[in-house]
Amino acid sequence: MTPLPDFSFPRYLAAKKSVDDRALNRAVWQRLAEELASRNAADRPEVLEIGAGIGTMTERVVAWGLLKNGRYTALDSEAENVAAARARLGKGEGDLHLSLEEADAFEFAARAEQQQRYDLLIAHAVLDLFDIPRALPRLLPVLKPGGLCYFTINFDGATIFEPVIDPALDAQIETLYHRSMDDRITDDQPSGDSRSGRHLFHLLPAVGVEILAAGSSDWVVYALNGSYPHDEAYFLHCILHFVESTLSGHPALDETAFADWLAERRRQIASGELVYIAHQMDFAGRIPQNND
Repeated sequence: MTPLPDFSFPRYLAAKKSVDDRALNRAVWQRLAEELASRNAADRPEVLEIGAGIGTMTERVVAWGLLKNGRYTALDSEAENVAAARARLGKGEGDLHLSLEEADAFEFAARAEQQQRYDLLIAHAVLDLFDIPRALPRLLPVLKPGGLCYFTINFDGATIFEPVIDPALDAQIETLYHRSMDDRITDDQPSGDSRSGRHLFHLLPAVGVEILAAGSSDWVVYALNGSYPHDEAYFLHCILHFVESTLSGHPALDETAFADWLAERRRQIASGELVYIAHQMDFAGRIPQNND
């Protein structure tokens, strides 16, 4: 039996939006907004978002007033995500023109016409899926000299499920799950870091990015009066789906104990008991004016 028979990644991304809305660090957002506002108001900023999913950050940029005009290019490598984004977003709002493209972020960034084109590069809840020391030098050349970057929801080494079922088992599942992030290989290359948030404090300056602001952006999901808001019960089921899909059959994990643990966590969702917390970090940064 599959861990979550009706699993849909676009629905997961939609369910995650309200969780992200609460999590995003408002001080980091405000610093980014101030930096954008200080620039020439006559300019129409060019924005590139990689791993844009179904467009929830694009919606947020408009709804929260970060951008009122310009061009916003949203990339995702999955056709179903791009299709869902087109259905949600249309062609933009007001004077903000939207372009959606199914493309690999690195291949797109390598195109000659994309070099030094953008005023702002956004990677929302996706940068920690890459080998960041290799990824940043391939992505940052799309920015104009003095361009900005906004890297959000970067996982940073804490996954918490409450209430505790078995302290030793809970700790083992967390450790193995985080280790899977560190060991992940995509296209024969490392592609993950369970402590990417804290590591960005030195990885960004190492490639010439000045950190303008940083702060925590923890997911905190809990029920009120026995009910989770929006579609967040589905979000929690998806988190358990990821844990189960990753760790099923792991030689270090007792199969029966793990199955019982998952069943109890799912019961806790049904009864509104489960609290889920994940520690993450947001960053706003700027590359040098002279980007030679």
